[in-house]
Amino acid sequence: MTNLNMMTLQRFLERERIAATILKLDRRTLTVADAAAALGVPPAQIVKSVLFFGDGMPVLVISCGLARVAWKTLADYLGISRRRLKTATAAEVAAVTGYVVGAVPPFGHREPLRTVVDTAVYAQPILFSGGGDVDALLRISPAELRRIVGPEEVALAERDRE
Repeated sequence: MTNLNMMTLQRFLERERIAATILKLDRRTLTVADAAAALGVPPAQIVKSVLFFGDGMPVLVISCGLARVAWKTLADYLGISRRRLKTATAAEVAAVTGYVVGAVPPFGHREPLRTVVDTAVYAQPILFSGGGDVDALLRISPAELRRIVGPEEVALAERDRE
């Protein structure tokens, strides 16, 4: 299975008429801190796309910066036991989304994924996420992100580690 990349994501943006821009950087941005430093923005403006499995079904969680996802809150929202929730391995992330860890955008995956967004994401003026490659970031407005990923929003932040 071929991995998806920045060019695949760019074609998805064009095909779906998504108002977002891919920024090609001169360095890798594998962490929130790397991305924030490369762009000179607060870590809260960097959004993570984290793949979970709830009862074996993939669920993409989009959260802000250095905030941690409250697992119990997510499990309760999904209607499952906390023990039935796990994070995906790097291999699972690549297999399900098509992107490598550190490059996963919030949409444009191999197949559409159920996506749950932490409500704190929408408090930011502009967002940056994985851009398909480890040296690329996607710039998107909160309103456009909401339009694309849909209505599943819940307060998931456990605490901010900034």
